[in-house]
Amino acid sequence: MGDLARIFKAYDVRGIVPDEFDERIAEATGAAFVRVTGATAIVTAHDMRASSGPLSAAFARGAIAQGADVTEAGLGSTDLLYYASGSLGLPGAMFTASHNPARYNGIKLCRAGARPIGRDTGLTEIRRLVEEGVPAHDGPAGTVRRLDVLPGYAAHLRSLVDLSGIRPLKVVVDAGNGMAGHTVPSVFAGLPIEPVPLYFELDGTFPNHEANPIEPENLRDLQAAVREHGADLGLAFDGDADRCFVVDERGEPVTPSAITALVAVRELARHPGARIVHNLITSRAVPEIIREHGGEPVRTRVGHSFIKQTMAETGAVFGGEHSAHYYFRDFWFADSGMLAALHVLAALGGQERPLSALLAAYSLYTASGEINSEVADQAAATARVRAEFAGRPGVTLDELDGLTVGHADWWFNLRPSNTEPLLRLNAEAADPETMAAVRDEVLAVVRKEES
Repeated sequence: MGDLARIFKAYDVRGIVPDEFDERIAEATGAAFVRVTGATAIVTAHDMRASSGPLSAAFARGAIAQGADVTEAGLGSTDLLYYASGSLGLPGAMFTASHNPARYNGIKLCRAGARPIGRDTGLTEIRRLVEEGVPAHDGPAGTVRRLDVLPGYAAHLRSLVDLSGIRPLKVVVDAGNGMAGHTVPSVFAGLPIEPVPLYFELDGTFPNHEANPIEPENLRDLQAAVREHGADLGLAFDGDADRCFVVDERGEPVTPSAITALVAVRELARHPGARIVHNLITSRAVPEIIREHGGEPVRTRVGHSFIKQTMAETGAVFGGEHSAHYYFRDFWFADSGMLAALHVLAALGGQERPLSALLAAYSLYTASGEINSEVADQAAATARVRAEFAGRPGVTLDELDGLTVGHADWWFNLRPSNTEPLLRLNAEAADPETMAAVRDEVLAVVRKEES
């Protein structure tokens, strides 16, 4: 099939349909997936994009041709697929391009128990087989069955968070025409929650806004609706509903670091002394709060593969990162934005203060957010910054992921993009003025040779 390097990424398969990714490739990938995993049965699910159902069906054809039985869960979120993989004990394939534009699609693959498959854990071998041609199976074909796992998924999530006795809450939910429009009604059923739905109609063309809530412009409708309806909070999900962003009762976005700290405290109440994983660009408040509540913070590189690997190695009960991915040991170490949302609802509904007041204790510093600079020579720009800050009184440096420079009153991380000529800056300080000064100084050094 030629070189598939463009669509076989570090953690998944993703490309433009049909120019880069089509049913022929999906069918071959299904066959290769069975070969590499040695599976006799697998489970699939897909999002609402027009191409997702046909691509999933093609993948199933490849799998059954290799003798594997396929359980088709049909429409679902990515964390619903993880639930199916974990509860059924089967390798899984989720057809989605997450927050990417409508012309894209892809596959997220996992082994039984929702264990991720990436470049170093099977995806390279799958790609090689697809490129070279998957050998024919010597034996009978597998079978296909349909199974509705949505009720089980919803019940399982509710079993992991105690929502009994919470006060009634009005919650605006922006599904962005993505899979949360399918899963939220089942998960919220029977709870003392009055949902105000925004864009619950499943539509893979994303007619209202991109299903990517990390971009501020995609939160504006949610923010306005929270204020208009006098809601207690707002939730925004991405296209495959594995990420969840939160807006407080004022319509103000809540940082994922604050949600990480909140959920960490709740998990430590259930598992005293446990380990909690966070990546190195979450707020400094996160490890501080984890220690204050008797937990052990574990710092990782940016990227969900590092979070999942570290959680499995350390037995951590929870992990959070700046991109609003939240990982739970009780959910097969996989990520679930919906489960994080339930934790926020339980914490808010279990007391009388508004969300902004509840989260004040978890939002201790001022952050810059991620700022990208296009540079021709990432290494040279990073070296200039290192030279500028090395040796200053009270400054520490580490290179776990890019360059992190720390001080008692501030820190910043500068790391290169894996796919673009960009350097990504995240800075944080005890007050807005200090943060702005640090941010501007670093950007001036980074961009010095690029002007």
